[in-house]
Amino acid sequence: MPERARARAPVEPEAPPQPSSPPETLPLVPLRDNVVLPAQLAPLGAGRARSIASLEAAVAASGKVVLAVQRQSELDEVELGDLYPIATVAQIGAFRRGSGGAQVLVEGQYRVRLLELTVGEGWSAAVETITEVEPEGAEVDALATSVQQLFADYAAAGAQVAPELAISVARTREPGRIADIAGAAPDLPADERIALLQEHEPAARLQRLVPVLARQVQVAQLRSKIQQDVAQTINQGQREAILREQLRAIRKELAELGGDTQAEEDLRERIEAAGMPETVRARALKELDRTESLPSASPEVGILRSYLDWLLDLPWMDPPAETVDIATAARILDQDHYGLPKVKERILEWMAVRQRALGREAARAARAAAAPPEAAGEPALASPPTIAADARPPTPLRTPILCFVGPPGVGKTSLGRSIARALGRKLVRVSLGGIRDEAEIRGHRRTYVGALPGRVIQAMKQAGQRNPVMMLDEIDKVGLDFRGDPSAALLEVLDPEQNREFSDHYLEVAYDLSQVLFITTANIVETISPALRDRMEIVRITGYTPEEKEEIARQHLLPRQLEQHALDPGECTIEGPALRAIIRGYTREAGVRGLERQIAQIMRKVPRQLAAEPGRTAVAVGEADLITFLGPARFDDGETEPDDRVGVVTGVVVSEAGGDVVTVEALATPGKGELQLTGQIGDVMQESARAALSWARVHARDFGIDPGFFETHDVHIHVPAGAIPKDGPSAGITLTTALVSVASDRPVRHDVAMTGEVTLRGRVLPIGGVKDKLLAARRAGITVFLLPERNRRDLHEIDRAMLEGMELVLVDDVAHVLERALAPQAVPRRPRGRAGFEVSPPILQA
Repeated sequence: MPERARARAPVEPEAPPQPSSPPETLPLVPLRDNVVLPAQLAPLGAGRARSIASLEAAVAASGKVVLAVQRQSELDEVELGDLYPIATVAQIGAFRRGSGGAQVLVEGQYRVRLLELTVGEGWSAAVETITEVEPEGAEVDALATSVQQLFADYAAAGAQVAPELAISVARTREPGRIADIAGAAPDLPADERIALLQEHEPAARLQRLVPVLARQVQVAQLRSKIQQDVAQTINQGQREAILREQLRAIRKELAELGGDTQAEEDLRERIEAAGMPETVRARALKELDRTESLPSASPEVGILRSYLDWLLDLPWMDPPAETVDIATAARILDQDHYGLPKVKERILEWMAVRQRALGREAARAARAAAAPPEAAGEPALASPPTIAADARPPTPLRTPILCFVGPPGVGKTSLGRSIARALGRKLVRVSLGGIRDEAEIRGHRRTYVGALPGRVIQAMKQAGQRNPVMMLDEIDKVGLDFRGDPSAALLEVLDPEQNREFSDHYLEVAYDLSQVLFITTANIVETISPALRDRMEIVRITGYTPEEKEEIARQHLLPRQLEQHALDPGECTIEGPALRAIIRGYTREAGVRGLERQIAQIMRKVPRQLAAEPGRTAVAVGEADLITFLGPARFDDGETEPDDRVGVVTGVVVSEAGGDVVTVEALATPGKGELQLTGQIGDVMQESARAALSWARVHARDFGIDPGFFETHDVHIHVPAGAIPKDGPSAGITLTTALVSVASDRPVRHDVAMTGEVTLRGRVLPIGGVKDKLLAARRAGITVFLLPERNRRDLHEIDRAMLEGMELVLVDDVAHVLERALAPQAVPRRPRGRAGFEVSPPILQA
């Protein structure tokens, strides 16, 4: 609806009109942006309850209704000042009430002036009729004739005018009636029609209507000309296409297009021999026919040729029959990777199932080939149908989608290469780290300049076969922004029920990915969307023990670095104590990447030493030589406290880099019982600290703590390495132990590490990352490890050698934790300064 603010101010008479008839009261319907003039037949729709009530009252009475135009169309409830003063009395011809409102057909009769508006169930108005006197004179006749001629031109120019309306304008002789009928032209703006309604002088209405109709005639003529030009252009394009086709046929006969024709025939033969599904083949042939119909200089030819090249480069035929050798696959996996028994077992299980499925398919094909053909000419006897045990269609084998989750450097990507080698398939790798555009997965539509298929289809082209092993690296680092969600596009790729008909925006045809073995890698699973995580089988690869790292270095890292540095096996040897010292003092990681870098640093120095001493043939690196090759050790054996201290507790954490030990420090100062937490502690860890404080307040007497201690002291808990964010519930018992220790002044054993979530009732709940935390505690030299009782189920995955030299204590209550963690005697308090801090002895100067 047009805005009333743009409407031209209606012309209202300055002098009172001719004598009017006495006022009468009629039902009123306010119109928003619609105008009904006298002598106009118009359909109306009413949706407001008061409007419907007014129409019903008019139908029940004389059938007359007042149609007034609102000044502001957005108003639902109107008063007299909200309506234009001059309205139209119309006769209702037809009325129909529906569920959504009412429909009515009205015919304008005469103008009235609004005197008073009454609001009830509907609207009613007291009005007086405006009596119009038809003017006479040459000027009025000229204006009426001009309006009639302009209206005829307007209808002849193609305007949507009913024929009877044009005839009525031409045959009418009264100037006022001519203006009212012509004012019903469909293209007249609403503000012009409102102005015509408010003008009660016929001559003024005609004078106002002449320029408006003249403008509409020009617009209609211009619109008609544009339509004729468009039709002529279309006809010209069809003519050019026919002539171009004839020219191509002539040139073909004259052999002038021999080269292009041969190229198109070669494309057609390649399409027929590509083994495409019927729908894809039909689409390719259709696009090839389009290229033949286009001129060679058209830019669309290059786009179509690129599209056809992509279709032809993709593998469409079934892969050759594969043979699965479980023993060979197991040997390859053991050669390439040390340990990882669960991962290897899962791969071999799938290969065993694949072997049986292939054997069953071969047996079914052999039975079908050996079945005797039905004798020709002998009618079959009627017998009830029988169904064989294997007559149902075979269920296709679902390829598993594995997700290797673990810290960096544990061999997730290299494990995918080993799986491809064990299966005898080609490996293609797709890096998903940092992808934020959905088109990277699904491709761009061909309407874009430089459009290409997505990375999945590009990888299939690179593989050249339908059953490769596809590594989707760093799936946990897929981003999300205004260009779409790539993880949502991966749902179709990694769903065995959907990837049989994967749709790429560039190809626009279905492609079968069901025979691809997808393997994804991630450092953490929390950042993967739940829907995507549900489609994958999570296989966790935890960090290596020092013994496993030593064995990996001897079997894999040392031979590889010798080869990369052009050294023979006997020219450089690293003794066992030296290798263990590198693992212990020069690396702090869950994987072996840092270990390999340290070995490479040693290997780089060996050729130089051999070149500097011509008579020397080998270099043996012992533990004492490491400071020469690598410098001083960077890490100590577990950076834990050297002795028992009050308020200092050793906890364990898990991050993307594996497990590590962390020290929680607590300090009490005189105050008002506030709790301060520092060290970039997250919301969950802060809640654990508050829960620990509440438990300590309630059980203060049980541990010899003054009940008013927490009201008269502020407690400050700090977790060092403040630049690293920390969060999670597993530090609950660690925080509780620190609070009880600082409140009771009892030291915490420095050789004890712990992990577990705590409740307000003091129960210890299970946590995750048990193996990584045990590895971190063992590296740190911890001798007692407190673990929640409900984590007992996770111990079957732990190698007993990992627990050697460590006492594992399963706890289910905070009291049990404090019994093992706190030292039995209290240490004497040092004198406190004015601020409540401990006073240290003076530093001795040399």
